[in-house]
Amino acid sequence: MTPSISSNWDVIIIGGGAAGFFAAIRAAELNPDLRVLILEKASQPLGKVLISGGGRCNVTHACFEPAKLITYYPRGGNELRGAFTRFQPSDTVEWFESRGIRLKTENDGRMFPVTDDSNTIANILKFSAKQAGVRVELGASVLSVEKSPKGGFKLEVQKEAKVFSIQTKKILFATGGDRKSLALVKSLGHTIDEPVPSLFTFNIKDKRINGLAGLAVEDVTLKMDSLIARGPLLVTHWGMSGPAVLRLSAWGARILFDKKYASTLTVNWLGDYKPDAALEVLQRNKDWHENARKKVLAHAAFSQIPIRLWKQLVTFLGEKNWGDISKAELQKLAQELTAGEYKIQGKGQFKEEFVTCGGVSLKEVDFKTMQSRVVDGLFFAGEVLDIDGITGGFNFQAAWTTGWLAGSAMA
Repeated sequence: MTPSISSNWDVIIIGGGAAGFFAAIRAAELNPDLRVLILEKASQPLGKVLISGGGRCNVTHACFEPAKLITYYPRGGNELRGAFTRFQPSDTVEWFESRGIRLKTENDGRMFPVTDDSNTIANILKFSAKQAGVRVELGASVLSVEKSPKGGFKLEVQKEAKVFSIQTKKILFATGGDRKSLALVKSLGHTIDEPVPSLFTFNIKDKRINGLAGLAVEDVTLKMDSLIARGPLLVTHWGMSGPAVLRLSAWGARILFDKKYASTLTVNWLGDYKPDAALEVLQRNKDWHENARKKVLAHAAFSQIPIRLWKQLVTFLGEKNWGDISKAELQKLAQELTAGEYKIQGKGQFKEEFVTCGGVSLKEVDFKTMQSRVVDGLFFAGEVLDIDGITGGFNFQAAWTTGWLAGSAMA
């Protein structure tokens, strides 16, 4: 920070991501007299915005009913119910469109800028912040935060080799799952729920999926412990990914962390088929006289299973014809198709949208204002809270909503 920067601010926002920028813009636009400063430790702001959605930025999701919207959040859904009645995806769409940024909805409900370029979103946030008079300092690490005896907060901030003391009346943490920042929040008297990864892929080594990287199955049901997830699955070089896996990893984030990412995954490759129903289809294939001399390997009984996967699921039958399969073998195949067991042996990172569960305990935050119930003048927004959504734009929506509420209250 250069000596010309004021050491006194009305609002300091730690974290230059989606939630931090949204809060800063909201506060500064509502009250143009406020002196608002964003401190971002990286050399560029809005890093997650830029890489989200493969560089397209999955801004939000086209779910406009708060009661349904909250069901996409493994943690924080109940607290967000009221928040979403005040600012929800339709408000997000309107906010961006009022600034000339149109969004489009894809078949799965995900919403992107029509440009398919995340720079569109990052640039309008930076432009709006500048227009509102928000100061942004990059490469600025916050070393300490303490409550000032006269009210407000005193911060020690390092930029390059220099350390500066600055004061602010109000402070917002929008730092994601950053452990150093969570330690600062803890030092102010807050409870922190241990952050652990959410939204990740599964490392699985299994001959049934070996060599099938890139293969997708559109409707799969996955079970692990008492958890169930359904949706598309993608086979990868290291195991399994795709929406169904990411959904299960989000809901099972703490379970898998506690198990050191070693667990049994049950895969129903046929979506919602029960073993008995699958057995009926297999029996009909066996009984059909035209199939009698056809190789099971070459003729899949279910069109939804890609032939490459089918061949590997039925290898235990060898080169048998349909007419030669025994009842026991049919039952084993029905089980394989609807309840095959695979060993999870670790996790991979879902790089496009790396998310943590854990953070500031939600009991200690007022979700009308996003202000701390423990320390007056302290606010939170985004993933620093123990809130996380599944993939599909839900984490950004939580960031926009909590940022907007915090900015409104700080103004």
